[in-house]
Amino acid sequence: MPGASLRAVAGALSFLTLVPIGRVVALDAGDVARGVVLFPVVGAGLGALTGGIAVTLHPWLPAFSAAGVALAAVVLLTGALHVDALADTFDAAGGGSRERALEVMRDSRLGSFGVSALALDLLLKVGAIAALLVRGGAVPALIAAGALSRAASPPLAALLPYPRAAAGPGSVLTGASGLQAAAAVVLGTAIAVLAVGGDALWLVLAAGCVALGLGLLYRRWLGGATGDCLGAVTELCETTVLIVAVGLA
Repeated sequence: MPGASLRAVAGALSFLTLVPIGRVVALDAGDVARGVVLFPVVGAGLGALTGGIAVTLHPWLPAFSAAGVALAAVVLLTGALHVDALADTFDAAGGGSRERALEVMRDSRLGSFGVSALALDLLLKVGAIAALLVRGGAVPALIAAGALSRAASPPLAALLPYPRAAAGPGSVLTGASGLQAAAAVVLGTAIAVLAVGGDALWLVLAAGCVALGLGLLYRRWLGGATGDCLGAVTELCETTVLIVAVGLA
């Protein structure tokens, strides 16, 4: 139905970005769950925006500076959604027991593990974008990375249980069906192929290995995946794909 499709688009945009579409359309958890199919499209758009800003600034700024400004702009647009999730997940890794780890994830304060993971992730990502600006292919690689990374979390949300008794922000993704999650993967892969051609195979493989490895880890560690866990998957997949793209450039 056209109305449901439009609400799914709105759900994907409102969940992954700070675009104030929720002020125009009243959304619920079901809209976000249906919107997971379109997560790769939103991710590709964010990648294109990052690449566009970086390429535009590069003639006037060094590659590293242009990449840093571009990444900062998109981090702001997404409300630092995935980098915050990465930091919380790494802080929880030092929490000891499962119960303590879940408690740490709810704590808004950052610890040394989270800060270190955040700094290293952003440094690697800016460095990769800068290298792609110099070698060429920054925009296609960022589009592919954005699409594949946003396609990584829906399958884990569909396959892994939510480990908390009470629902949290990330629990809305568990409403997505296996078919919707599979569609997100297919769409993300298709976007990557269109963006970078034959090299997409290696990028898909890299994202898949990261998602599979973290999914197995979450299952053993927490018995499932929280929203922070899923956000960390997205962030690490994106960074890994960009690093692989640099190696292929």
